Amino acid sequence: MTDIEIAQRATLKHIREIASQLQVEENDLEYYGRYKAKLPLHLIDDNKVKQHKLVLVTAISPTPAGEGKTTISIGLTQGMNRIGKKTTVVLREPSLGPVFGIKGGAAGGGYSQVLPMEDINLHFTGDFAAIEKAHNLLAALIDNNIQSKSRTVGLDPRTIAWKRVMDMNDRSLRKIVIGLGGTAQGIPRESGFDITAASEIMAILCLSKNLQDLKQRLGNIFIGFTHDKKPVYARDLKAHGAMTALLKDAIKPNLVQTIEGTPAIIHGGPFANIAQGTNTVVATKMGLSLSPYVVTEAGFGADLGAEKFLDIKCVSAGLSPSAVVVVATIRALKYHGGADLKTIKDANPAAVERGLVNLEKHLENVKQFGLQPVVAINKFITDTDEEIALVKARCAHHGVRAAVAEVWAKGGEGAEELAILVAATADSATGTFTPLYSWDAPVMDKIHTIATKIYGADKVEYGAQAKADLKRITDLGLDHLPVCMAKTQKSLSDNPDLIGRPTGFNITVREIEVAAGAGFLVPITGEMMRMPGLPATPSAEFIDIDENGNIQGLF
Repeated sequence: MTDIEIAQRATLKHIREIASQLQVEENDLEYYGRYKAKLPLHLIDDNKVKQHKLVLVTAISPTPAGEGKTTISIGLTQGMNRIGKKTTVVLREPSLGPVFGIKGGAAGGGYSQVLPMEDINLHFTGDFAAIEKAHNLLAALIDNNIQSKSRTVGLDPRTIAWKRVMDMNDRSLRKIVIGLGGTAQGIPRESGFDITAASEIMAILCLSKNLQDLKQRLGNIFIGFTHDKKPVYARDLKAHGAMTALLKDAIKPNLVQTIEGTPAIIHGGPFANIAQGTNTVVATKMGLSLSPYVVTEAGFGADLGAEKFLDIKCVSAGLSPSAVVVVATIRALKYHGGADLKTIKDANPAAVERGLVNLEKHLENVKQFGLQPVVAINKFITDTDEEIALVKARCAHHGVRAAVAEVWAKGGEGAEELAILVAATADSATGTFTPLYSWDAPVMDKIHTIATKIYGADKVEYGAQAKADLKRITDLGLDHLPVCMAKTQKSLSDNPDLIGRPTGFNITVREIEVAAGAGFLVPITGEMMRMPGLPATPSAEFIDIDENGNIQGLF
């Protein structure tokens, strides 16, 4: 059966039954139908957050062959509950762009899904729509202020970097000219659209601790400069109050369930190559407040999602994982070993052996933070015993435990061995992790540390714009912020064609963006795609709905 067929044959529990597993009273639930609810922030208990165990799921460098972090995260959570460890999975929300584009949904797969998968993959509880509206409200206020003759702050249109957003892949909106048609239609200028997941407001929502913190961060959004070079922030346009009002419900985490009826919290969805790539701070803390164990994930490989999860989210929120799961597939290891994608299903132990260098680097990266990794081998039916044995032997050589997980086919039952290893690792963990760098270090030092220690680069080179940006950041007094590297997910380097474990390369920073509201700086390496386009045959062509309202073709 397909993922959606499996999901639609599942018997869902009423959301109040899921809430009762977490000892959440019915009066605290804000219902969105029978199977979805929002949770109020007063349920967060910082004392329990500190006492309970957080497990981070990350992966090797992504490949077209697939890795399956979300599927493993859900399956591991089901497996943990099966072995008697009360666990909640906390994940990001899917974006509509990939759902209708090439990637498809992001609610897991097979017997390792979060439900109702159709709702989660489509409008869900409207969080993305609220973020889109708040973002575009600021865009409208910016253009209105430029147009105004009596209440203008003197904003120089040439310095404005704030675009508009929509949650759909549409390449024709990447670069546009607005304000055409005469003086009554606005001031003409170049602009464009990003996808909603790339909005700074998405990053802000995911790092905010509460409603007031959200409002303050929204006010801190850097817009541009006046004609006399003074910085302008969203608070200068008195925009942050109305923006926060639009997000009053979106800041509350969403409670749903796995296919086995265990609790799942889904909230937020920032990109991992240009933002932090993790769910919200309040969702993670909510999970830790309500259950002894929480499994969460960070986008793409450990060089991107995990590094940002640890150096930005955890430092900002005072969180510390007790274990880190690194997901690998035999197929992906073959790809990193140079195997052609067309032959990826064929047995090829030599390619696996060559590709293990990528896994090794990610394990080293996790250990640099003082954390103990566990490897999850996400099993496919074409994997051979010899290939799996190679992975286990290499992990053992590095003192890392590994387990085969068959969660797509078997759900929690297929993750019990992994769950035992993860629980033992988390239970034996003491103390807190060590960040890679101090936020107070110079910006160039922070970038150098990530590039050399995490990516394996020899050095960092800066373009003319990046050098100018460094001066601007210092002048704005923002050099104390952490760095959120924007880099291709396909390689440890900034060249997507360099698979495996590249060496002898430099990282080139073209420019450095300021995300003052989110509270980080974004060094840009390579070309970053913030508004994807649809493929020649988009997934939307296969999605339909019958006369009874049953959705088909969603995967």
